[in-house]
Amino acid sequence: MTTALTDTLIVMPALNEEDSVSAVVAEVFSQLPGVSVLVVDDGSTDRTVARARAAGATVISLPFNLGVGGAMRAGFKYALAHDFQNVVQVDSDGQHDPSGVPKLLNELRTADLVLGARFAGTGDYSVRGPRRWAMVALAAFISSLAHTTLSDTTSGFRATGPRAVRLFAEHYPAEYLGDTIESLVIAARAGCTIRQVPVAMRPRAGGIPSHNPLKSAAYLGRAGMALLIAVMRPRVPLTTGATAL
Repeated sequence: MTTALTDTLIVMPALNEEDSVSAVVAEVFSQLPGVSVLVVDDGSTDRTVARARAAGATVISLPFNLGVGGAMRAGFKYALAHDFQNVVQVDSDGQHDPSGVPKLLNELRTADLVLGARFAGTGDYSVRGPRRWAMVALAAFISSLAHTTLSDTTSGFRATGPRAVRLFAEHYPAEYLGDTIESLVIAARAGCTIRQVPVAMRPRAGGIPSHNPLKSAAYLGRAGMALLIAVMRPRVPLTTGATAL
């Protein structure tokens, strides 16, 4: 499997990110020559679409807000239809450093799915309280399921190889936390090889954070429910005739 940038599609879900999306798209093109960028507009009501297009990205707009999971499934379908081998999710708020993409892609040589881990020794990103407890518990469970050590199973900075792209184009979950937790459960149970590499996270360049302290207090229970739903669903097999390497 090749990990060339020309075979890679950067997918950026975006909801009302007019303050940051153009700068993020420009940075991706600057850091990753030859890569293609798809911004999936998830029902924005501001100038996100115009600014993404002006920066040179391809944009598809969803008819209404589906959440990150729905936006990423659209991105995987686009990648499959346009013959991209790899998909890398990059947030449109500027938190993901595009310079880390080659490191993720390099791991795809021997894996189907690679996570950019915020708690693996790089950077100073930290989470406290119930949200952190949930992350630790989720990481332990999914590590066991995937037969590897994963410290950051809710990271959205991730690279997906050909087998997982085909899997996710049809089965990427759209529910709350499905784009992180349930997608890993689906991939692990399908037989995908999952790995992680350490990455540093940056502050948001604009927009409104998706979590506040009040929401974080409810995170533990909601994360547990998302995991329960994930393991109760039928196992989805990988497409036959494809290899991870």
